[in-house]
Amino acid sequence: MSGQYISELDDRAVVRVAGADARTFLHNLLTADLERLVDGEARYGALLTPQGKVLVDGFVMPQQDGFLIDVPRASAPEFLKRLQVYKLRAKAEISDVTGDYRVYAIWGTEAAPMLPGVVVRDPRLAALGFRALVPRATTVAGAHVSGYTRTGPAAYHAHRIANGIPESGRDFALGDTFPHDADMDQLSGVDFAKGCYVGQEVVSRMHHRGTARRRIVMVRGAETLPPPGAQIIAGDRPIGTLGSTAGQTGLALVRLDRAKAAMDAGQTISADGHPITLSLPDWAGFGWPEVQPSSA
Repeated sequence: MSGQYISELDDRAVVRVAGADARTFLHNLLTADLERLVDGEARYGALLTPQGKVLVDGFVMPQQDGFLIDVPRASAPEFLKRLQVYKLRAKAEISDVTGDYRVYAIWGTEAAPMLPGVVVRDPRLAALGFRALVPRATTVAGAHVSGYTRTGPAAYHAHRIANGIPESGRDFALGDTFPHDADMDQLSGVDFAKGCYVGQEVVSRMHHRGTARRRIVMVRGAETLPPPGAQIIAGDRPIGTLGSTAGQTGLALVRLDRAKAAMDAGQTISADGHPITLSLPDWAGFGWPEVQPSSA
């Protein structure tokens, strides 16, 4: 899919955190390093449970005296609730400003698009292009999107799937997935050099011990893939779950050791009866593991 595209993502919400303590407050909560975040940049990160599971993930962008955070719309109420719980005496104002902004994804260009509002390069992967938070009071038309083809969200999701990029709620369940499971450690979603944050001890231990057993990988089929949620089977053994799909391409959260054992044994791997092949994204810094015969 060549060309320059812009897509409004209407399933996103925007949360604003402002005030004297906003940076420190968020830095001490999220997996991303916000101390060195400057205007014109974004950080991808997450708020975790104390057990190290991803509760909400999103993009943090500086704005005036605070930050705008682009999160899944379905997760916004829980995110706002948790921020209020952790706020304590911090000088920070927390508000839902979804009604003030539209969220856009723009790709197929190396130059930042000329859009009103906040425009940042997607911090996960260069091929994803840019994200923009545009004030709803501004009409995004004419010169603002000159040279771009306007598309629906499906085109954006097909693009990210083709690049192996997972999305919460579609490829992994919030509240039940470690950052490593969702490849966040590979996509600039976790800073392992920063200090403590909620769930940091568990995530750091997984990282340094290399104990992540599940990962999101690429899926390809000879025909259109079944709907998300289909169980992935190797032989007669479940090894994972299919996530988002676009035609014959998709993503899946799988047990790496079980998938590797099946591939080594020449077993058919299928999703809802459809034969599929599994592969790692080009950007992956992890590989297929050495299979232990006694793996459970």
